[in-house]
Amino acid sequence: MDVRRNFLRNSGLLAIFCVINLLNYLDRGAIASNGVNGSRGTCTEGGTCTSGTGIQGDFNLNNFEDGVLSSAFLVGLLVASPIFASLAKRLVGVGEASFISLAAPFIDDNAPAAQKTAWLAIFYMCIPSGYALGYVYGGLVGSHFGWRCAFWVESLLMLPFAILGFFMKPLQLKGFVPGDSKKALVLETVASGVQVTDASNSKDESLSLKEEFRDKSSNDRSKSKSATKMLDQFSRFLNDMKVLLLDEVYVVNVLGYAAYNFVIGAYSYWGPKAGYNIYQMTDADLIFGGITIVCGIVGTLAGGFVLDFMTNTLSNAFKLLSMTTFIGAAFCFGAFLFRSMYGFLALFSIGEILVFATQGPVNYVCLHCVKPSLRPLSMAMSTVAIHVFGDVPSSPLVGVLQDSINNWRTTALILTAILFLAAGIWFVGIFLHSMDRFDEESEYQMSNDERSNTMPLLQEKTGEASEAPAQSQE
Repeated sequence: MDVRRNFLRNSGLLAIFCVINLLNYLDRGAIASNGVNGSRGTCTEGGTCTSGTGIQGDFNLNNFEDGVLSSAFLVGLLVASPIFASLAKRLVGVGEASFISLAAPFIDDNAPAAQKTAWLAIFYMCIPSGYALGYVYGGLVGSHFGWRCAFWVESLLMLPFAILGFFMKPLQLKGFVPGDSKKALVLETVASGVQVTDASNSKDESLSLKEEFRDKSSNDRSKSKSATKMLDQFSRFLNDMKVLLLDEVYVVNVLGYAAYNFVIGAYSYWGPKAGYNIYQMTDADLIFGGITIVCGIVGTLAGGFVLDFMTNTLSNAFKLLSMTTFIGAAFCFGAFLFRSMYGFLALFSIGEILVFATQGPVNYVCLHCVKPSLRPLSMAMSTVAIHVFGDVPSSPLVGVLQDSINNWRTTALILTAILFLAAGIWFVGIFLHSMDRFDEESEYQMSNDERSNTMPLLQEKTGEASEAPAQSQE
C-alpha cells in the first residue's frame, strides 16, 4: 500500500512539474510566433509603405535587435540558477532558476529504477510542447487581441503555481540532509569548528569585562560567524565547480548540449518566420506549432524509452545522443534543400523526432556522471552553459546573418550544419571512461532512517503531536 501511495504521490508531483515546465516554455514560443513577434514595416521603390505588425513592427526592430529579445530575459535566469543550486543544501529558491536546478534531481530520485530516463523524458517533453503551444497560442491571441494581451494572459496562468510554491514543503534530495536535522547541525558545527572555539574563548574572556561591553562583544562574534559561514559556502561552491570542470564526461556532454541548443534555440525563435518567408506559409505559427508538439512528444518520449530499453548507462546515452543527432541533422538539412513545402514538412518532421530524442539521455548524463550532492549544481551549470553558448547568442547571430545575406534558406542550412558538430562532440563521449555515480555516498548523504523520516513534499504531517513529547524527553 505504501509503495502504491508513494508512486501516486511522485506521479502527481511529476505532473505538476510538467505543467510548470510547459508554461515556462509557452512564454518563449509565444514571443517567437508571428502573431506576437510580427514583422517590420516595408516600403517599395514606388513609395508605397506597409505598416509593421507585432513587437518587431511596433518598435521597428531589425532582425538582430529582434533576436536580442529572445536572449534578454535569460540574463536573470543565468545569474540566479547557480546561486539557487549552491543553496540546494538548504533546498530553497523560487522561480524558474531554482526549478530547473532541483526538479530534475527530484524526478531522478523518485522514478522507478528501470524508468528513470523515461520519467526525465516526460518532464523534458514539455520543452518542445511548450514552444509549440506558444506558437499556436501567440498566433491566435496576438492576431486577434494584440501581442500585449498574450503576455497578460500568461501571467494569470502562471500565478496559481507561484502561489503553490509558498505552501509546498522543501524538496529533499538524495545526497543532502534536511536543514533542520541533527546531522546538518553537526556538519555546520564541524565546518566552523575553529570559529566556535574562538567564540567560546571570547566568551570566557568577556566575563572579566564590564557589563556595557557584553552586547558589543556578542554582536562582533555573531558578525564574524556569519562572515565565516559565507566564506565557507563560497569555498565549497568553488570546490564543487572545480570538480565539475575536471569531469571529462560532464564537460563533453555539456559542450555537445550547448552546440545542440545553439541550433534548437534559433530554430524555435526564427522557425515560423523562416517558414513563412521560404515556403509562403500563411499559417506558419499553426504549422510549426503542430509539427513541433507532435514531433517533440514522440521524439522526447522515444529517446527516454529507447535508452531504458538499451540499459541506461552513460556510454549508451552518448551512443544514442550522437546517432540520433547526426541522422536528425541530415534529415533537417535535406528538408531545407526541398523546394516543395510538403517535401520540407515530411523530412523536417522526421528530423525533429530524431533531434528531440536527445532530451532524456543528455540530462540523464548530467545527473549520473556526478555524485548526488552535486546534481543541482550540475543541472544549474549545464543550463547556464547551454544558454550562454547556445540559444542566447544564436538568435541575434542568426539575425545578423540574415540581415547580411537576406536569404532564409541559406541561413537555415548554415544553422543546421552546427548539429553535426554536436553529434561529433557526443560521439567523443562514447570513448571516455564513465562511471554512474548515482549511488555514491557523499559527506551530506542522508542515512536511510533520516530519509524515511523526511516529510514528503505534498504529504500532510501526521503523528506530529506524538513526536513532540518524544523529542522533549531527549
